[in-house]
Amino acid sequence: MGTQFSNGTEVEGVARRSIASFSSYSEAEAAVDKLSDSGFPVERVQIVGRDLKFVEQVTGRFGYVDAALRGAATGGITGLLIGWLFAIFDWFDPIVRSGWLILDAIWFGISVGLVFGLATHAMLRGRRDFASVPSMRAERYEVLVDERFADEARALLSGAGVPPGDTPKSATTAKPVASSRSDTGGSR
Repeated sequence: MGTQFSNGTEVEGVARRSIASFSSYSEAEAAVDKLSDSGFPVERVQIVGRDLKFVEQVTGRFGYVDAALRGAATGGITGLLIGWLFAIFDWFDPIVRSGWLILDAIWFGISVGLVFGLATHAMLRGRRDFASVPSMRAERYEVLVDERFADEARALLSGAGVPPGDTPKSATTAKPVASSRSDTGGSR
């Protein structure tokens, strides 16, 4: 059984042709948006990132002080939320006033978070004493269209003034992969 789209279309093992290739995702997204604006059946289109690279940008050192501060901040926010919930539902009223309950939860969260932050960092024993931001990047993004609709899509893009980008690869057979999340912030 193939992938079924929300409109009932089912696709599996459909031959697809690359109609354009771009150096950035936003350019490929703009091309698909032009197709959508022209009334093209965009459920027949895929944006495929090629030559993927995992890039981890190191942002600085990460020592015991950083671990303690990050743990305390996380614990404090968690304590605030838990204290706020207890205060809203008056689970301990009149024994403890709402404001004191929230403050007690915050300091307790800060204390526990600080200890856990330090303990976690100590268990790593210097193997990871830096902070970083990971990302996945592609060298190029190809717009693939079902073989049956490829010529129409290319004509629509040419008519809309969208350049075809780099020279596209030859016909590709692709099986769609269902994804539970969007690549860059959702659809239009």
